[in-house]
Amino acid sequence: MISKQTIDKIFSTIRVEEIVGEYVQLKRAGSNFKGLSPFHEEKSPSFVVSPSKQIWKDFSTGKGGTAISFLMEIENFTYPEALRHAAKKYGIEIEEDQREFSEEAKNAQSERDLLYKIHEVANDFFQNILWENEEGRAIGLSYFRERELKDDIIRKFQLGFSPEKKNAFTEFAIEKGYTKEVLEKSGLSIFPENAPNGIDRFRERVMFPIHSFSGRVLGFGARILKNNIKTAKYLNSPETEIYHKSNVLYGLNQSKQAISRKNVCLLVEGYMDVISLHMSGIENVVASSGTSLTTEQIKLIKRLTENVTILFDGDNAGIKASFRSIDMLLTEGMNIRVLLFPDGDDPDSFARKHSQEYVEKFIENQAMDFIDFKAEILLKEVGNDPIKKAEAIRDIVKSVSFVQNALKKEVYLKEVSTKFGLSEQSLFNELDIQKQITQNQTQKAQAKAEEKPIQLKVSDEPVSELDLILFPVTKLENDLIKHILNYGDMILHRTTPDNQKYDITVIEEILHHFEEDNYEFQVEINKEIVRHIKEGIDNEELRKGSFFFTLMDEEISSAAANSMNIYNDLQDWTTRNIDAPNYGDKMPEQVAGDILIHKFRYVNFLIAKFTKELSEIPDPEFYFAAIKKIQMLSEVRVELAKILDYSAITGIYTYK
Repeated sequence: MISKQTIDKIFSTIRVEEIVGEYVQLKRAGSNFKGLSPFHEEKSPSFVVSPSKQIWKDFSTGKGGTAISFLMEIENFTYPEALRHAAKKYGIEIEEDQREFSEEAKNAQSERDLLYKIHEVANDFFQNILWENEEGRAIGLSYFRERELKDDIIRKFQLGFSPEKKNAFTEFAIEKGYTKEVLEKSGLSIFPENAPNGIDRFRERVMFPIHSFSGRVLGFGARILKNNIKTAKYLNSPETEIYHKSNVLYGLNQSKQAISRKNVCLLVEGYMDVISLHMSGIENVVASSGTSLTTEQIKLIKRLTENVTILFDGDNAGIKASFRSIDMLLTEGMNIRVLLFPDGDDPDSFARKHSQEYVEKFIENQAMDFIDFKAEILLKEVGNDPIKKAEAIRDIVKSVSFVQNALKKEVYLKEVSTKFGLSEQSLFNELDIQKQITQNQTQKAQAKAEEKPIQLKVSDEPVSELDLILFPVTKLENDLIKHILNYGDMILHRTTPDNQKYDITVIEEILHHFEEDNYEFQVEINKEIVRHIKEGIDNEELRKGSFFFTLMDEEISSAAANSMNIYNDLQDWTTRNIDAPNYGDKMPEQVAGDILIHKFRYVNFLIAKFTKELSEIPDPEFYFAAIKKIQMLSEVRVELAKILDYSAITGIYTYK
């Protein structure tokens, strides 16, 4: 288990804006940063990062927390995995607290953890073979150097080599203690009946590790170098629990910062295209690795930029098939340009022939928008045939129909009108037809799906009257905890009924309220937060929000971070010259008011609870004790109602 000292060091070193900035394109907004939510489709940015508080908040989904909780959300990391990833990024050495290890904990590795680990082991193995093994150097390293790759680029992309021996890696992994089941599930080894000791899937191939957004190895692409063998030139890892090729883009881990910085992503087809462009100094590039572009892959790019330039070989026979990718990119709100390299060239060869400056200028000057690109491709074979020309224009308008932004759509149609000398009205009519076709297709798909309706499981238990009364109690409980976490050390100037003045912190006043009423917490995490706070007071320490970020319990840590305040522009009324109060401006009144309301709601709940129990428990002794409690609580409720009424008239307190 990671030691508390290491966790403290991680949290004191990492920067939430740097970690989030690797996944979301952030722009400065006052003292904060803003970007589009990576968890929810949106057009206006509502994802806010606060460098001063070291927290983030996604207003579209309600999620929020620290840099570590963000990694857990975006990468599906466990708490320890997120901590280790952050430590590696910032060069922090992990110290293990051996006292907290148990045999059960040591052996409790999930299958997912093992899959990540075995791919890490395989990646090290293939790299070691490439650099240290005679066969690896003679075949694998020689191949890369023939492709003019420099050593630093080979190491940057962690390229490797799998030797000729049919079970070299399998044997190595089993000696390391990995089981046949894990090797088989990883896709790295195959265990046919005629080879019980296993066979390496990728033997005799140069290896291209495929990384996640954060840099973990998920799988491999492998290229065979012999021409006389009847087998696939490229071989990829099969789908596993950690590797889904439709959710991955090759080179994204190495390119994400450059994509965000340059605000454009170059999209190519192959591994070598990415690597060669990197070697020439052009790093904002990813590859779909030969698969059809997917919505999930587009969303990965959209976290960093909305601008995509697709780079095609000059003689690529699959260019027409790429039209589907263009339509998908337009549907996701991307801005698209397309570049065709001269015949005989692809991004790899072109980058090796020319300097970085030449390649960059060529891409900038020669890339065309998708309308010009489709027109050039579709009209090549049309000649003077008016019917074929009309079909080509219809195909272009169909792409325009996928554009989500109305203004962009109109601009594109004007461009088509000018290019082909057609009236805008006829193009808008065609656009309406294309929309209707798309709607009909969608309706047919929905109707087909409805043939087998999904059965929603609905709870048979209705919400009880007691639960309805309890809900506002829980809501106020959360609000009071939020006050503690955000403003716990604020000094409140109070006056006793006999006009004696005294000072008290927000933490102390709210805790006194909870203790005075022997309050039973409705939210378990709130109970734990208060326990930690009381422990701090016993040690003469006031613990507020940031204290909880470094706790070993990630659930409490995330809950505390999510309760911390962070505002987006929608709440900044000063931008509209409106002087509106913010949460915290009237904290003395806010705390006093919320305590009163919470007390009133809780008394109400207790009365309802005891009344319900009267009808369920026939014991006479209990009956009279319950009646007495109800009478006493009713008197308290009346007094509280009077105070609340008075405050509502005088405005002494601020209420929700």
